[in-house]
Amino acid sequence: MREESLTAIRAALEPDQRFYEDVVADDLTWQGNIFSAHLLDVALSDGSLGKREIVRHCGGAGVVAVDDEGRVCLVRQYRVAAGRMTVEIPAGKLDASEGAEICAARELAEETGLHAGRLEHLVSDCGSIGFTDEHTEVFLARDLVAGEANPDEGEFISALWIPLDDAVDCVLAGLIKDGKTVAGLLAAKVVLDRC
Repeated sequence: MREESLTAIRAALEPDQRFYEDVVADDLTWQGNIFSAHLLDVALSDGSLGKREIVRHCGGAGVVAVDDEGRVCLVRQYRVAAGRMTVEIPAGKLDASEGAEICAARELAEETGLHAGRLEHLVSDCGSIGFTDEHTEVFLARDLVAGEANPDEGEFISALWIPLDDAVDCVLAGLIKDGKTVAGLLAAKVVLDRC
């Protein structure tokens, strides 16, 4: 990365009172097992008030598992919110007081039966930062050992192995759309190409 680009991004991320929104009221409108919904009143920098609908989420972790042949393990499942089949990296929500790396290893084993000899942090994905604080930490898994999958009750998935380059092409063709999967596959491609 060029130093001037890094400097520009760091400067853009510095606090700037011209854009700040101060939360003056936080009304919890719904609480579920995975997320909660809030209606916020915010004071804007120009002195006006605004409303924000926000979803608070416990976060999650995902894994780009790449074998010695350069193939990535994806999981195939039906997503009712999207109303269709999807192809994604193995991933799931953080359990209470669970670290992201522990969650990633657990989800990889549960969904695929794979165990990673090495897990390396790849990227942090904020899927839809305009209305939710949900974030997914994505890891690269290597030195894989096969085991028995043990998906959660009611979770119907199957593993699919394809070359990482082909998975990236599927992202670019619009076939793989899940945010954490897109971010993870593209990051893994960059990291592995540098090795």
